[in-house]
Amino acid sequence: MRKKFRLLTLLAIAIIPLSCLKDHVNYTYTIQTPVLQTLSSIRASMKTFAAEPLQNPGKIYSYGQYIFLNERDKGIHVIDNSDPSKPKNIGFIKIPGNEDLAIKGSILYADSYGDLVALDISDPLHAAVKKIIGNVFKNHTMYYNDNTNPDSVLIITDWIQKDTTVNFDTYNRFIAYYGGCANCMIPLSMTTASSATTPNQGTGGSLARFTLVNDFLYTLSSPDLSSFDITTPADPSFAGKTSLDWNAETLFPFKDKLFVGASTGMFIFDIQSNPAVPQAAGQFTHVRSCDPVVTDGDYAYVTLSSGTTCMGFDNELDIVNISNLANASLKKVYPLTHPRGLGKDGNILFICDDLEGIKVYDAADVNNLHLLKQCKNGTMLDVIAQHGLALVLGLHGLYEYDYSDINNIHLVGTLLISGN
Repeated sequence: MRKKFRLLTLLAIAIIPLSCLKDHVNYTYTIQTPVLQTLSSIRASMKTFAAEPLQNPGKIYSYGQYIFLNERDKGIHVIDNSDPSKPKNIGFIKIPGNEDLAIKGSILYADSYGDLVALDISDPLHAAVKKIIGNVFKNHTMYYNDNTNPDSVLIITDWIQKDTTVNFDTYNRFIAYYGGCANCMIPLSMTTASSATTPNQGTGGSLARFTLVNDFLYTLSSPDLSSFDITTPADPSFAGKTSLDWNAETLFPFKDKLFVGASTGMFIFDIQSNPAVPQAAGQFTHVRSCDPVVTDGDYAYVTLSSGTTCMGFDNELDIVNISNLANASLKKVYPLTHPRGLGKDGNILFICDDLEGIKVYDAADVNNLHLLKQCKNGTMLDVIAQHGLALVLGLHGLYEYDYSDINNIHLVGTLLISGN
């Protein structure tokens, strides 16, 4: 009885001040109001505008004298890299909802929310839409309704944030009206080695979800690996889809194989017999972690990273023997700080190790990697290495390193986010 009495007394004490102060207690919360545009107006806006400053760079792609640098969910920066010591930001191709890209000939393929868009960039400063295949990337479709008429489909393109303060009584009425929903005002997520190239095609980084092999474009939009026939580049057509049962993150081509980096391992697909529908050819599993992958045909190089998004705790480079695709086996593990993207050119291996910068290794002997150079210029995310020039995407912009002389690897040019 004494315990029950004390409990009732405490409850009474706790309730009395609340009832007395009820009219004087304020709550501050944030309202996220969506900015909506019709799908037809978004599609009509896709073209090249004047250059815009880098703000939130995402994927990187190299093609000829140009670097195409994705601005997350906004579009693509066009960078003239004819002089790597002085890269020039010369234009911005507006593609709302863009995350990934690939180029064949004069056609740039990009995602725009749920759409696949083919643009003619024979003159990058006057990009023009040639074809749109609608609603193929289901996990990036932000339709406000399901109407198939693009004039009626509304898409959330941004959010306006506003802090609002109300008193206790108003706050309680608000909660009661919305049924106690704790997340009613939290918006939906905006989701946010060099790949082998063939003539007339560009090169993407190791974090790419778009890649080209001969007459096919392959895209990752978890859980789907989709293929598009681009025999006529300006007229892509959907060719097939393979559903994956794991969280696929990156896509890397090598000869007649596709290497998929996923949160639970590396998966290999054969595209020789039926390019439209890749067939499983092998896999290497590991603990849950983020893991882009590149390969030289003999070994696959996989970086594992920890973090909330990756749901893992390992930070390392795994070198996997793929001489027998059906029985890929771990060859060697090298500890790292927090690795991101990577690239390989011959025996030279580049690893972006977050705040540790870019690390360059002699990988002639996979059992004994030799560190040639470490360049600390901030947080590094991904790299394209080819022909003695490494294009490194960092948190603060683009960095270019000359490695034509491995004894004198040095920074030759930058294009940074304003203020860095």
